[in-house]
Amino acid sequence: MTVAQEPTALNFECETGNYHTFCPISCVAWLYQKIEDSFFLVIGTKTCGYFLQNAMGVMIFAEPRYAMAELEEGDISAQLNDYAELKRLCEQIKRDRNPSVIVWIGTCTTEIIKMDLEGLAPKLEGEIGIPIVVARANGLDYAFTQGEDTVLAAMAHRCPDKAPVAEAEKNERNAIQKLMNFGKKKEDVAQEESEYVDHPPLVLFGSLPDPVVTQLTLELKKQGIKVSGWLPAKRFTELPVLEEGYYVVGVNPFLSRTATTLMRRRKCKLIGAPFPIGPDGTRAWIEKICSVFGITPKGLDEREAQIWAGLEDYVKLIRGKSVFFMGDNLLEVSLARFLVRCGMTVQEIGIPYMDKRYQAAELAMLEKACQEMGVPLPKMVEKPDNYNQVQRIYDLQPDLVITGMAHANPLEARGINTKWSVEFTFAQIHGFTNARDILELVTRPLRRNNNLKDLGWDKLVKEEAKI
Repeated sequence: MTVAQEPTALNFECETGNYHTFCPISCVAWLYQKIEDSFFLVIGTKTCGYFLQNAMGVMIFAEPRYAMAELEEGDISAQLNDYAELKRLCEQIKRDRNPSVIVWIGTCTTEIIKMDLEGLAPKLEGEIGIPIVVARANGLDYAFTQGEDTVLAAMAHRCPDKAPVAEAEKNERNAIQKLMNFGKKKEDVAQEESEYVDHPPLVLFGSLPDPVVTQLTLELKKQGIKVSGWLPAKRFTELPVLEEGYYVVGVNPFLSRTATTLMRRRKCKLIGAPFPIGPDGTRAWIEKICSVFGITPKGLDEREAQIWAGLEDYVKLIRGKSVFFMGDNLLEVSLARFLVRCGMTVQEIGIPYMDKRYQAAELAMLEKACQEMGVPLPKMVEKPDNYNQVQRIYDLQPDLVITGMAHANPLEARGINTKWSVEFTFAQIHGFTNARDILELVTRPLRRNNNLKDLGWDKLVKEEAKI
């Protein structure tokens, strides 16, 4: 008789199934808010317009800086002049909003009809006097979060090679003036600058809310590391300088195309770190950056222990429970690694697309976490077949399934707890202090069920319901 052995390394499978995710043009929802002087023009059909209306309808009163250029039959059959129509729209955008940059978002239709957006943009840019960035964030990508990846990769080409000396001096004077306005003397500013270690310039890439940007920048400052800039910046006119030899590090696992562009096109050096999601990931992210710059990190043991202590009221709800990722937003590996550290068993990680080079540090950290926590390694399934996945869920009966919106209600109807994966995309989950928000989302369905049991609702599904 042979005894089944637990795998000692992650096992990857590929089922080549259809991926059930949002369309990547949804990246407009968070990028137009992040880049405050931008305007996004989505070029597609009425279907794209309906999707944007539904996906971002809650923002209708915020006067968003995006619009839909709807392609008609004449456009698709090449009977109309694309350039003339796009020029008319961009001139209207300039007249009404006067943004610092217009981002053209190409869709499936522009890909299929081979619309030469990259050829049209430079000529039109010269005529209207506003930079036009072309990003093909279409539904042919694997996950909706990769829309941001294509936009940032396109913007990486627009980052300046060198900061003008006069402009740099002006920015320095403005920064000093701002600090002095808050009661700080010029000598205090100089003292703060001396706290940084002498290291090569470091640029961080990934779109995060401003409070999270501030948190991560301050965490690195505690180690004497100065962040030279972020891609994207709050304003297109403040994109970071990218010279050959600059160091770059990502904050999200779905930015592999941006990382490749920064390395190959801008000749930057990529720091292959885990991602700052959860206290364990944030610590590893900081430690990796410190090791590259030859800095001995300080205070991270106490910082991480303090955060874990504050999470105990959530962790005790999920310790010993199982979780299953169906695959949606490419955050699956990072979230799984964090939940393993919380004491959960991850049965399967479905993921639409896996770049093993860009996520190498994260995958290694997941393996280490499983070994140290004494739980089996999860099964890794790229491009999962959803029918097969649902059958495995029925067999495994996990305590929680993190899934796209398409499968949440059907699984709930059969007594399986679910959580929408899209919520993790829009929540603030990076850094030490935001780990609590991750567990707030993860434990919500479990806490809901506990509250219902207290009210006498032991079963929400009829016994006759067939699985």
